[in-house]
Amino acid sequence: MSEASETLSVAEVVTEAFFDGIIDQADSGCAGKSFYTRSGFLDALESFPKFGAEGSEEESLREIAAFFAHVTHETGHLCYIEEIDGASKDYVDEDNTQYPAVSGEDYYGRGPLQISWNYNYGAAGEAIGFDGLNNPEIVATDEVIAWKAALWFWMTNVHSVVDEGFGATIRAINSIECDGGNTPAVNARVEYYTEYCNQLGVSTGDNLTA
Repeated sequence: MSEASETLSVAEVVTEAFFDGIIDQADSGCAGKSFYTRSGFLDALESFPKFGAEGSEEESLREIAAFFAHVTHETGHLCYIEEIDGASKDYVDEDNTQYPAVSGEDYYGRGPLQISWNYNYGAAGEAIGFDGLNNPEIVATDEVIAWKAALWFWMTNVHSVVDEGFGATIRAINSIECDGGNTPAVNARVEYYTEYCNQLGVSTGDNLTA
């Protein structure tokens, strides 16, 4: 990315109206309706000052739009805190010795970006300050940690490719959708991204799909 934007404030971009425009589309019975808040996001953001703050103002706005496009897709407009039927899926990489899975714990998707796998929970916990391997459930019970886990994943895996286009961010988050793996999901992510770019008054840039 190029020189840092000195004028952009993520808090001023992610207004209450912008945030509510996402979560208000979730059904009233959704667990996320009483869990996810703009203030929780902003609290977590304090630990990640480079989010939306590197590059030109245009690049920063695209990063914010991209992040919330993926969050919207992963959580159904901030409806879901946990992956649907996640407990029935096995997200354990037994070959990962740095962050070995703990017997009895499940590492399915949780939080705004549905963080999953033992190695992600372990690394996120180490970086943020929670026991990701022994207590992955906290990502679904502590809102600030949930947002921090999402922002950690973003800054670790996605932030560096934002300037390559939205398609690169899809590949970084869920590569199995790419190259025809799940075209409807890719198209849905692109649709949200385009919508948010329009709201923020910035062009989408090139390379939208992956």
